[in-house]
Amino acid sequence: MYKISNLVIIFGAFLLILSIINIATSNEVNPTLIRAETISGVASIALITIGYLWTEINPTKPTKAKLHGKEGFELCNELSEDKKNELAWGSQQILTATAASTILIYWDDKVILRRGLISKKIFKPGEICNRSINQKRLISLVNTELFPGSDEFDCVLDDLPSVIVYPLSNRGLTIVGGWSKRSFTTSDEKWISGWSNKLFVLLSG
Repeated sequence: MYKISNLVIIFGAFLLILSIINIATSNEVNPTLIRAETISGVASIALITIGYLWTEINPTKPTKAKLHGKEGFELCNELSEDKKNELAWGSQQILTATAASTILIYWDDKVILRRGLISKKIFKPGEICNRSINQKRLISLVNTELFPGSDEFDCVLDDLPSVIVYPLSNRGLTIVGGWSKRSFTTSDEKWISGWSNKLFVLLSG
């Protein structure tokens, strides 16, 4: 089913083609015809432009991938109650307030939290995770198919379409997987970064 914006683009293109055919097949070209064809061409291009702008304003929502995992919540029992509460609260907020499908927290060489869709695979940081730690910055894989080596996140959950990696200094990582390609906004990245910084302070204490 076509969106209205697509129909506007098609209609504009159709009028433009008719305008070109009309002047190309005319036996006599005079100022009146030229003015009419100019107005017709401008109107057609304006319709096509409006259609494209409409598409940008109302983009198609990303389709959720069919992810294979079991809904779960695993939390390290060795943590204090304050740390457990913060991990439970923050992870729940990320899963409900963003397009996240899964979240994993890695701290001091072990996984201390898995939540959302989870797997039983053993997590080990790969090249992308290590780059995030070394460069001390967030790495966002908006479409994992375009990033070589992104299969290192299969141990978080198989075939994640998008991933955010945020370093907890040099001691760990926050890894958030999305439901679809390009699913995370700039606001989501700021929220994940801010909570991760707060979490680092708490876990370090």
